[in-house]
Amino acid sequence: MDRPAAGASYQRFPRVRIRELRDDYAKFELRDTDASIANALRRVMIAEVPTVAIDLVEIEVNSSVLNDEFIAHRLGLIPLTSAAAMQMRFSRDCDACDGDGSCEYCSVEFLLSARATDSDQTLEVTANDLRSADPKVCPVDQARAYQQALNADYDTNAGEQRGILIVKLRRGQELRLRAIARKGIGKDHAKWSPAATVTFMYEPDIHINEELMDTLTLDEKRSWVESSPTKVFHLDPITKQVTVCDAEAYTYDDEVIKKAEAMGKPGLVEINAKEDSFIFTVETTGAITAYELIMNAITVLRQKLDAVRLQDDDGDLGELGAHLGGP
Repeated sequence: MDRPAAGASYQRFPRVRIRELRDDYAKFELRDTDASIANALRRVMIAEVPTVAIDLVEIEVNSSVLNDEFIAHRLGLIPLTSAAAMQMRFSRDCDACDGDGSCEYCSVEFLLSARATDSDQTLEVTANDLRSADPKVCPVDQARAYQQALNADYDTNAGEQRGILIVKLRRGQELRLRAIARKGIGKDHAKWSPAATVTFMYEPDIHINEELMDTLTLDEKRSWVESSPTKVFHLDPITKQVTVCDAEAYTYDDEVIKKAEAMGKPGLVEINAKEDSFIFTVETTGAITAYELIMNAITVLRQKLDAVRLQDDDGDLGELGAHLGGP
């Protein structure tokens, strides 16, 4: 294998194009890079972008049907608004407190107090019953309800506005607790992951052999188009021509290729993956917006690359570089 010339540079300049962007959803293209960078960005978004989540629960009274550990676990999984998480300190690195929660730099305190008094009604205790000591950090449901109330389109009867259910109480049952939320990352526990899902796929490059396609009958064309599990191709009822209507719907299942071979028409369609072009789909839990998730992930990834570069500058990778470079 030929070795790169001394001083050769493999520096590339990835390009991003946003296709769709909402508070909790984003779809964008990442071009002029390779799969290692795309997957690194995906993994950082899932596991290394910090958020705030309840990590310590002190239960004073619990006469509900759920035990203390069950309730503490449910509290930890409630997404909290975490726009300020990047500026917060990790509790393990905070030198201003002893980790008991009374620290403005690394933690936020929550209180919850609920008691059922109506004999005929079940009291539903939800995330909306949590009271935060910091208005910037609260359950996502609370923040959404407040924002919708400001926009005058808040429907108090909408089921999704009730908040995430914690426990149900009957008459005489009570739940009173103190909870501490801390900064963390999904690598430590899934409750700190801001991503509901992050996926990427190679952008497909699809070419139809028009000469072979013209040799098919109308029924054969229809059968071939319908062999695709997703709607990638379209048969025009007027021109009787088959076209690619949605290349990105292709799932690399090879069904149309197998169908063409079964029909005795190998090479009817050629499908390749563009190895330097990726389509990302990002959905968040609401803790941070999709835009913040992407930008924070890029920041974290750059910090990790800077740390590697510093190690290289210190000579820690010098011997490895000499070994790979050869004499």
